[in-house]
Amino acid sequence: MLLRMSTLFLRTLREDPADAEVPSHKLLVRGGFVRRTGPGIYSWMPLGKIVLENVARVVREEMGAIGGQELLLPALLPREYYEATGRAVEYGDTLFALKDRKGADYVLGPTHEEVFAHLVKGEYSSYKDFPVTLYQIQEKFRDEARPRAGVLRGREFHMKDSYSFDIDDAGLQESYERHRAAYVRIFDRLGLDYVIVAATSGAMGGSASEEFLAETPVGEDTFVRSTESDYAANVEAVRVPAPAALPLDGPPEAAVHHTPGTPTIETLVDHLNGAGLGRTFTAADTLKNVLVKVREPGAAEWEVIGIGVPGDREVDVKRLEAALEPAEVALLEEEDFAARPFLVKGYVGPNALLDNKLRFYVDPRVVEGTRWVTGADRPDHHVVDLVCGRDFTPDGVLDVADVRDGDASPDGRGTLYTARGIEIGHVFQLGRKYTDAIELDALGPDGKPKRVTMGSYGIGVSRVVAAIVEQSHDGKGIVWPRAAAPADVHVVGTGKGEQIEVALGLAAELEERGLRVLVDDRKGVSPGVKFTDAELLGVPTSLIVGKGLADGVLELRDRRTGDRREIALDGAADTVAAAVAAE
Repeated sequence: MLLRMSTLFLRTLREDPADAEVPSHKLLVRGGFVRRTGPGIYSWMPLGKIVLENVARVVREEMGAIGGQELLLPALLPREYYEATGRAVEYGDTLFALKDRKGADYVLGPTHEEVFAHLVKGEYSSYKDFPVTLYQIQEKFRDEARPRAGVLRGREFHMKDSYSFDIDDAGLQESYERHRAAYVRIFDRLGLDYVIVAATSGAMGGSASEEFLAETPVGEDTFVRSTESDYAANVEAVRVPAPAALPLDGPPEAAVHHTPGTPTIETLVDHLNGAGLGRTFTAADTLKNVLVKVREPGAAEWEVIGIGVPGDREVDVKRLEAALEPAEVALLEEEDFAARPFLVKGYVGPNALLDNKLRFYVDPRVVEGTRWVTGADRPDHHVVDLVCGRDFTPDGVLDVADVRDGDASPDGRGTLYTARGIEIGHVFQLGRKYTDAIELDALGPDGKPKRVTMGSYGIGVSRVVAAIVEQSHDGKGIVWPRAAAPADVHVVGTGKGEQIEVALGLAAELEERGLRVLVDDRKGVSPGVKFTDAELLGVPTSLIVGKGLADGVLELRDRRTGDRREIALDGAADTVAAAVAAE
């Protein structure tokens, strides 16, 4: 491959786009890799398309190595597929929905579990046909409420989704492990710094799931690691270990106290410690009762529920949404309180909720025998020594409080510390959610039908491109790893006439040696602009044909390390090819 910048459809920019918030958005636009078409919608320009295909090529090679067979399904799909599994409702407003001219309902595919399952049902019917792994790389669509960060969170994105079909759970486990290992090889080849974390399954359903997160401060996913073990989990999947229950007959009787002007945890603790109650109180001794309203998919009415968490904690919205998914979650508004006068803002206690038939859940730390200071359900009053299991009995546990640095690791080894990452891959053991919905069976060796089990495995190909840039850039531009780079070598002819002609000749020689080459053969462009563009575009190796040409000398630069060295013009193509091959 030989690309000439004199004819390449490319314009680089010196200024960051006004709407860009993260480095990948800025640099992919400035480098001419992508252009904004609409909110959350981007066009991939020639160099960007090459990078996208390079990532896809690595994915295809590793999928082929585990026996994956590539096909291509439509992006426009009958809505009935998603209605059969309930996901038309679960996806809610994020599902792009439309009608054709005859009034039939369609969607733009967000992911293709249902369609693959139908396809296999139509083709295979015997245990001898399984296992099988099918995959595709194509555009997916989700109507993001707040598309942001360029191609990191768009409405249209390039994705590899693969699906395993097995006759039993042991086969599913094998397929899952093969995909997981393939993902490790893919992301290693692409030079990404990533972590594999336990995750929630969300609208996908199924049991076990893990995310591959590219570590970066701009990532939308928060995850935790242990200081003393290999425990790692998306913060939404962290499960807090419950302490042992305590005797119910130990604490004193609950007592209501007048606590004027204490609607917050801080003001309450200050008041209690000045009230002469014989002990010191902290925020962790209080029970904060957070009120939210939830609405199940398809339901018309909202339901108000309460969540009791220790007062030194906050409810993590992402953890809450993940725990209640696919239900919609919202905070209470003034009219919600007005319709329920037993809910006294700032002084809500468990019993007002339970007595009025509102569901009340508690944090795992709120176990039987623990005593709390909490709202007494009337203004300016709190109850002290309200004991769980004696004075109130919650409806269940909801593990949604925030997870913090220094928290005990759920595996009992070390403490947690938090970091951020970009989700670049996700693997699910779906089980039979989708095959149950369409009754996908195969005749077993005994002649009896067996329900097929599925796995689902996604890689955000366009997200991977952005993740690479987030992890691999400097103040001058992108620094591509070779596997993803738009070219192996960027040959820069810095002057006029002879220098450009020599650059073109060297570029042709390098192409003959099997290298992918970008040559800057533009006339009338200053050397400074060409060097700036070379650093912005980030090709791993640059060959500079400049003033040293008069002495038979060229300059070889490594964009990743900053190393520079002079090489002889005579045999330069062989020298460069050998340097690239040696990596």
